[in-house]
Amino acid sequence: QAQVVESGGGLVQAGGSLRLFCSVSAHTKVFSAVTMAWFRQVPGKDREIVASITRSGDTTIYLDSVKGRFTISRDNTKNTVHLQMNSLNPEDTAVYYCNAEPSGARLLMHGMDYWGNGTLVTVSS
Repeated sequence: QAQVVESGGGLVQAGGSLRLFCSVSAHTKVFSAVTMAWFRQVPGKDREIVASITRSGDTTIYLDSVKGRFTISRDNTKNTVHLQMNSLNPEDTAVYYCNAEPSGARLLMHGMDYWGNGTLVTVSS
């Protein structure tokens, strides 16, 4: 079962920046074969997808509210995914998760619908 470890979260003032890191313990062939994404969840709300990147890295898709502020990238040689977050605002406060997308890819990678612990991002006004 592949595991995901997210890090890089913290407390930042509005307008500030953070860079999130995700390390995946899957076999490199599996990691490089799936789309990866960053998600976020606020207590009481459903998890939402923030950004995704195709297996080759040539296509990225962003949630409208983060377009122009967030940048997703990946390194298939290191099984890592990054999320550069600029111009943060309080509405970006959430626990951020990294995982394969869609659910079928998560099943391929983990053998189950597995999620890591996430990393907490708090943006103060």
